[in-house]
Amino acid sequence: MKYLSAVAIGAIFGIGIVLAGMADPAKVMNFFDIAGTWDPSLAFVMAGALLVTAPGYVLIQRSRKQPVFDEAFHIPAKGRIDARLIGGSVLFGIGWGIAGFCPGGSIPALGLGHREAYIFLAALVTGMLAARWFLKANVFGLTQRTA
Repeated sequence: MKYLSAVAIGAIFGIGIVLAGMADPAKVMNFFDIAGTWDPSLAFVMAGALLVTAPGYVLIQRSRKQPVFDEAFHIPAKGRIDARLIGGSVLFGIGWGIAGFCPGGSIPALGLGHREAYIFLAALVTGMLAARWFLKANVFGLTQRTA
């Protein structure tokens, strides 16, 4: 049941991404082109997602001690802004701006026939594996977090 609910939630998310046009890399790239063909619709999609998610998140946190299909809620520690968070955010933004895909939008883009999504996902997986290797090898003095 845990995996079935994950598939259903992922499918709903993917449908939302496609309907909002966020699986189209050109639309996403236009959001970042402030001085040219700027398209603010991505900001409206993000704001709409926050308006729906925030009240639901608060409601669930207050009404349940644990999730339905897990033993505990996995909530990040508050106030933990460090070099890893900033560096990861910068790399994420650069990748998003260059490719026009975020990880969530690239999966539905595969089904829509965007060949660039395959390249993006290959680069994403390569980057994730490289990050794990860097952490394991303690390159740059970064250590792996346990929680």
